[in-house]
Amino acid sequence: MIQLTVNGKTEKLDVSPEMPLLWALRDTLGLTGTKFGCGVAQCGACVVHLEGEAVRSCVTKISRAEGKSITTIEGLSLHNDHPVQQAWQDIDVPQCGYCHSGQIMSAAVLLKENPNPTDQDIDNAMSGNICRCGTYPRIRKAIHIAAEIQRKKGS
Repeated sequence: MIQLTVNGKTEKLDVSPEMPLLWALRDTLGLTGTKFGCGVAQCGACVVHLEGEAVRSCVTKISRAEGKSITTIEGLSLHNDHPVQQAWQDIDVPQCGYCHSGQIMSAAVLLKENPNPTDQDIDNAMSGNICRCGTYPRIRKAIHIAAEIQRKKGS
């Protein structure tokens, strides 16, 4: 049994320690917001937070997460009101939407680490997240808006 905390809830999973975290989340726990895109950590669709760090769950073995805290898109906020989620909704960022759970999770870590990012900071932090629809300008704009929302909530 592998024990971990997912979105604040302790889970015990009877799975192989070699299983990718992505499949434990999707297939075992039914948390399908985290997407499978490439399986080789190149697209970012599978990003989750492991102890607050953005990781590619498609190549992260569940054994690495044992005893640790994982946050998925479903657990980022209780009412979809994280500043990044608000900004995404405010300016209608997604086109097809497939990559956006990974985009949002990556952006949330960026803003935690750098609450006032420049365009270059955003481009660098988000460069590992691929959007096949090309919504990069809206993603960047939404991250700036989320930073502003976060600043206003903090004051």
